[in-house]
Amino acid sequence: MLQTPSGGAGHGTAAADTGLMMSIGTVLNVLRDEFPEVTISKIRFLESEGLIEPQRTPSGYRKFSPADVERLGHVLRMQRDHYLPLKVIREHLDAMERGEAAPLPTVGRQRDGDVGLEPVEAPTAARIGRAELLAAVGIGEQELDEWESYGLIAPLPDGVYDAEAVTVAGLVLELGRFGIEPRHLRAMKAAADREAGLVDQVVAPLKRHRNPQTRAHAEARTKELAGLTVKLHAALVQTALGVRLP
Repeated sequence: MLQTPSGGAGHGTAAADTGLMMSIGTVLNVLRDEFPEVTISKIRFLESEGLIEPQRTPSGYRKFSPADVERLGHVLRMQRDHYLPLKVIREHLDAMERGEAAPLPTVGRQRDGDVGLEPVEAPTAARIGRAELLAAVGIGEQELDEWESYGLIAPLPDGVYDAEAVTVAGLVLELGRFGIEPRHLRAMKAAADREAGLVDQVVAPLKRHRNPQTRAHAEARTKELAGLTVKLHAALVQTALGVRLP
């Protein structure tokens, strides 16, 4: 498992001297054991947001040091486990680089010992605006409108998107390069909705429980079941195609 980075973004000089610089594809393979849903588009988006600063070859290819990969893993872990927005993650990492005491920040969580306070809003995943999403994936308004019309991407009620929309959009774009159009992906979206419905059915009694610890357990169980369904789906597709992905 990747550990908390000891260095910041772009600090890859020592790694470069020892020939340990990695391409973005290699980084993707390193991260996928812990983060199976990470994509090249997601890594590029995090770079555009200033979370990582890989070196560039004279021809423009990204080269990542081990410190870059450690930092990237830390960013993804803070998003996944603590629902922290990218701005908060960046400030936390910058404080660590300055050598400051930087306890892991929390978002929307009640502090220990705060008894009798009004319940606070549950933590939310990182969000991005429409313009940020378009820039991160490199698409236009018309393409995003089309993808939304097929239900592949949907804005939140306040008009912004969760960070996972970048992953979805990147994958839709990459599939399009193979001639798979968004309209062809409606069946996959419908299957994903059915899988999500099955998970919701299992955890619904826990979510409705009056005990806060039981409701918190429902969130953990949802993540566990989501991971299992994703792995099963991947295994079934590989079996159907007769291939084995690395």
